[in-house]
Amino acid sequence: MSHHRLTPSMRQQKNQLSTALNALRTTLELPGPFPEDALRDAREAVAWHELPELDLTRIEFVTIDPAASTDLDQALFIDRSGEGYKVFYAIADVPSFVAPGSALDAETRRRGQTFYTPDGRIPLHPEIISEAAGSLLAGQLCAAFVWEFELDAAAEVCSVLVRRARVRSRAKLSYQGVQADLDAGTAGPVLLLLKEVGIKRVELERLRGGASLNMPEQEIEQLPDGGYRIVAAPALPVEDWNAQISLMTGMAAAELMLKGKVGILRTMPAPDEGSLAHFHRQTHALGKPWDGEMSYGEYLRTLDPTDPRQLAIVHSAGMLFRGAGYTPFDGTVPQDGIQSAIGAAYAHTTAPLRRLIDRFVLVICEALSNGTDVPGWARQALPSLPAIMASSDQLAARLERLALDTVEAALLVNHIGQEFDAVVISGSRPARNGNGKQGANGNGNGPSGIVQIAEPAVTARCPGELESGTQVRVRIVSSDIATREVRLELVG
Repeated sequence: MSHHRLTPSMRQQKNQLSTALNALRTTLELPGPFPEDALRDAREAVAWHELPELDLTRIEFVTIDPAASTDLDQALFIDRSGEGYKVFYAIADVPSFVAPGSALDAETRRRGQTFYTPDGRIPLHPEIISEAAGSLLAGQLCAAFVWEFELDAAAEVCSVLVRRARVRSRAKLSYQGVQADLDAGTAGPVLLLLKEVGIKRVELERLRGGASLNMPEQEIEQLPDGGYRIVAAPALPVEDWNAQISLMTGMAAAELMLKGKVGILRTMPAPDEGSLAHFHRQTHALGKPWDGEMSYGEYLRTLDPTDPRQLAIVHSAGMLFRGAGYTPFDGTVPQDGIQSAIGAAYAHTTAPLRRLIDRFVLVICEALSNGTDVPGWARQALPSLPAIMASSDQLAARLERLALDTVEAALLVNHIGQEFDAVVISGSRPARNGNGKQGANGNGNGPSGIVQIAEPAVTARCPGELESGTQVRVRIVSSDIATREVRLELVG
């Protein structure tokens, strides 16, 4: 049908968008193809890979991920145990594929993590590992670190055991599918228990003063015709419950390492008084005051991001989640090892296919759990890991922001001169000069704020006196895909 055909103008815009997105790889110096020696290491590791002796294939694990994911780090099984629960959490045994000191080891340290681009991903490990032999794919016999938790009736952890074992996932489930089954009352026992345990773990998070910033995620989705759109939606409840199992594992990993006096923590300082005072004022100004008596984490869970003024509060709360880093230790336990947003000591340990540091944490925890020596290569790497991860995290954040800027500019090219309703998510402040849409939208003169247009889903800076949480009308003045510059103006 004719409405599926691309006009010459549309083809030109898609070519411009593709060129601009591809340019990000060069501009940001993102990793390219794997070196041949690293690929050779990966092929040999898969060819000669040996599964652990311990056989836990009787456990009916399932994976729950975004529907399109094939790099599956975690698989889950939950059963009742007396008045409490038994949770088995299998994490991909990536260390068994990466020999210390090998070319593959060096390349993964150079990358630090998997980078996600609009047209795919730049994986931390070659696909023969990350999306095949090392991934916990349904029906595949796999090597895994299996965390075995005994929980009481309140879902508090009573005991933890970590063992290397062979496992086999029974099903690859998606968040959307699981949520639909739970809502329809057709979910199986494991998923019903995930909801039950997840809700109880959320309550434990509240009691310990933990905080979750439920920011609506913006994801770039490629369309069948080669174009893109930005999908912005709050997380599904099952994503929160599933994340609670991962958080529980990360906290257990931190406790193991602190008790063993060797490891590396993911840390974040508590918000300073100035940030808390500013946030307190923002909540009052936006009509949903935080009284300061309940923890800020508990308060954040009361917010509805579909309400414009409360969405502005969610964005404002970002100032409370700053300063995250990594703290290695060997022999001397750190005194400031808390991840304040979680409200406990915590370690990254559940995503080894996609994040470098988890590979080391898993090996250390398995050794400590079984009373064996921590491998020397893991101990020796600890001091170098914070710098690797900080650099990698910064690059990933910059890639995400520039990719969103590029697609947003493309989405608005055909709307020049048109008006849209928008929500002010960050009130006016002096505009910044510089490259990209921050300077362009503010025009370098006078106050400006950040507004969010619902459809097409675009967040951009707009000049003018803007009050957080208010609804405004904006006009698209110009949009340039190559420079990622979008210019808006207030209407009326």
